[in-house]
Amino acid sequence: MWYQTAVFYELYIRAYKDSNGDGRGDFRGAIEKLDHIQSLGVNAIWILPHYPSPLQDDGYDISDYYGVHPDYGSLDDFQTFLDAAHQRGLKVVIDIVLNHTSDQHPWFQAARRDKKSPYRDYYVWSDTGAEYPDARIIFLDTEPANWTYDELAGQYYWHRFYASQPDLNYDNPQVHAEMFRIMRFWLDLGVDGFRADAVPYLYEREGTNCENLPETHRFLQKVRRMMDVEYPDRVLIAEANQWPEDVLPYFGTPAAPEFHVCFHFPIMPRLFMALKKGDKTPIVDILNRTPPLPPGAQWMTFLRNHDELTLEMVTEEEREWMWQQYTPDPRMRLNLGIRRRLASLLDNDKRKWFLLHALFLSLPGAPIIYYGDEIGMGDNIQLPDRYGCRTPMQWDDGRNAGFSHAAETYLPVNADYQQINVAEQEADPDSYLNLLRFLLRTRQSEAALRQGDLDWVETGDTAVLAYTRRWQGRWVLCLYNLSGETRTLPGDFINASQPLHDLLHPGQTWQDNVRVCSNEPREWELAPFAAFWLAKEKSAD
Repeated sequence: MWYQTAVFYELYIRAYKDSNGDGRGDFRGAIEKLDHIQSLGVNAIWILPHYPSPLQDDGYDISDYYGVHPDYGSLDDFQTFLDAAHQRGLKVVIDIVLNHTSDQHPWFQAARRDKKSPYRDYYVWSDTGAEYPDARIIFLDTEPANWTYDELAGQYYWHRFYASQPDLNYDNPQVHAEMFRIMRFWLDLGVDGFRADAVPYLYEREGTNCENLPETHRFLQKVRRMMDVEYPDRVLIAEANQWPEDVLPYFGTPAAPEFHVCFHFPIMPRLFMALKKGDKTPIVDILNRTPPLPPGAQWMTFLRNHDELTLEMVTEEEREWMWQQYTPDPRMRLNLGIRRRLASLLDNDKRKWFLLHALFLSLPGAPIIYYGDEIGMGDNIQLPDRYGCRTPMQWDDGRNAGFSHAAETYLPVNADYQQINVAEQEADPDSYLNLLRFLLRTRQSEAALRQGDLDWVETGDTAVLAYTRRWQGRWVLCLYNLSGETRTLPGDFINASQPLHDLLHPGQTWQDNVRVCSNEPREWELAPFAAFWLAKEKSAD
């Protein structure tokens, strides 16, 4: 299926391009920049929530599932964007928030005003707010509890996220019917699938942590059956921030499938951990812990996205270490994570950026590129919450970085836009932009990197990570020096008589890009943060 080998681009419409001068990005503006997205070599676009919303959680608090936020344009504008993307061969996946609505949604407003309203049972209520004490509080920095008292309703309502996002009651069959109507509406318009937000929390049961419950899986199986029967070739993507073995059930089974694709959250912090430590162990351990997938399924991987770099799926000791290493300013921390962009996390060191991208793009999974990371955009830690990583896209060195002609933009443009922008990097073959295009083009041209099996190769050095990707007779050795020091490998690590083509340095062999020590026995020297994709023809195993 197309999603198993696709590369996704995460698009925040508000941040991308303003077409009407109001200081906020919109679908008409995004249409102007589809050629840029296509030029990267991605296959699909994932759009952050575009629905009407009071924006208490940047659109994840939906007040109308059938519309488009007026800042972004109209439903016709959305359709025009969708058609324009499809004309360029780009799939479009949209966010759908199943777990909760905005407290401004007409359902909730009706529910809180009248106990006899049919919408009262769309939400979860309590007279005491004492139920489900074993459920963790996700937004620790802002929410004291999962229950909030509503004066108008005279009861407490349940929410796993912000108090402005009351959870829906999935014990009510009418909620199921509503969600199916919503999904069919967007699928009929032609979207290529959904990224489903916060799926582990749909049901509540006393005596549990209210996550990953059997009832949740039964509902998701219903969704998948509908998609398979009515909309084949569309994709369902799960956001479930869990350990790999706990995510596995969200793929379902061949007899009862659920999601086609699930995010692999735990690999992400370990990539940064391994690079900072110069030690491959965190990567090897988490991938060894990752179970095989059912047929037709895929992991989704990323380096950064619109949320904080989450540290939920690490130990307390690892979390403290990551904060010490990556958050020199306490304002860079948020909840159980880090609110910084990719280039900032890597000290704007292009060697680390290239190494991390080469590593990430050669692992199993469907990768996501977050808008702006293709040019090494920075962040603004002066802004609250996660907004510092959601600033306007930097197109050129003109007014508001070419994002808008408005006097004021929805968030301030980063101060470095005159040096870091798309136009500045277009002509430079060694720019972040062109290096990413090269990496994606190379990955997409090599089936072994897109869908091959992964087998570890022992290097005898914890700082040097090596594995092969094999697919139908093709064989690629991926080799990385995770440290800032030169590392050596024994001379017999590679058969020097057999030339290996270094895909990351076209036209050159492996031997062209490493020093061979003159001492005996001979050794290969790997430069600091060196990365190699070494290919040779190989008969099928």
